[in-house]
Amino acid sequence: MTNAPQRYERFVLPEGTKKVSYERDTKIINAASFVIEREDHTVGNVVRMQLHRDANVLFAGYKLPHPLQYKIIVRIHTTSQSSPMQAYNQAINDLDKELNHLKTAVEAQVEMMKQPRDY
Repeated sequence: MTNAPQRYERFVLPEGTKKVSYERDTKIINAASFVIEREDHTVGNVVRMQLHRDANVLFAGYKLPHPLQYKIIVRIHTTSQSSPMQAYNQAINDLDKELNHLKTAVEAQVEMMKQPRDY
């Protein structure tokens, strides 16, 4: 026996826990942190890269506080033309559109491959 956490704890959100929480930075104007529960480098890096595409985002980064804490912290600092919440929501919406497009393209290719071919 080990005292390691159960594997499902990495993915299953405990009841009553919010997936995303928001904390405004009190020292820097237009800066905030978003804590995303039960995610890792995969989501953190994708969100960070999407935020970097926004011209109003001055800084976007993420960190995993500890390997046994299954959450990431995304920090965003924006210009005065936007807020961190707007930038985060826009990044998530843009990623959703991109992933839906990718899913549609893959499904179309799979259907094309199922068609009989004449050689």
